[in-house]
Amino acid sequence: MTMSTTTLNRTYPAPAATKANRALHVTVVATSTESTLSALRMAGALAKDLHASIKLVVPQVVPYPLPLNQPPVPLDFSSRHFRVLAGKTPVETTVQIYLCRDREQILQSVLPPRSLVVIGGRRSWWPTPEKRLARRLRRRGHEVVLAEA
Repeated sequence: MTMSTTTLNRTYPAPAATKANRALHVTVVATSTESTLSALRMAGALAKDLHASIKLVVPQVVPYPLPLNQPPVPLDFSSRHFRVLAGKTPVETTVQIYLCRDREQILQSVLPPRSLVVIGGRRSWWPTPEKRLARRLRRRGHEVVLAEA
């Protein structure tokens, strides 16, 4: 597992937050650009009400023919792209990019128990990959909110 972390700090004028509240994070799992924006908007509203920060977790899957440290999309490009998306929220946001082979395995290893997770997806009667991921994360004990784009 290779990890790359990029941080973007934007502060939101909130009442004096206690140290316990500062430790609270709303985690957004990146999917498509449009879905991630929807998830960030919803997470921003949740984080504002909870006086929490947002962690944008980006599992960047690297196919097996490539070495794990050489993703098909350059890390600098991904980092800039997700920092721009994170910059659209008025809440302190941290972007964490993880190079991996399996998205669910990396999420299992980086999400603390009972995390509050927001996943963006499209509206559909059929189970979408995002809905299936949300169901699996709920089974593992996380609180998952779906934000429909």
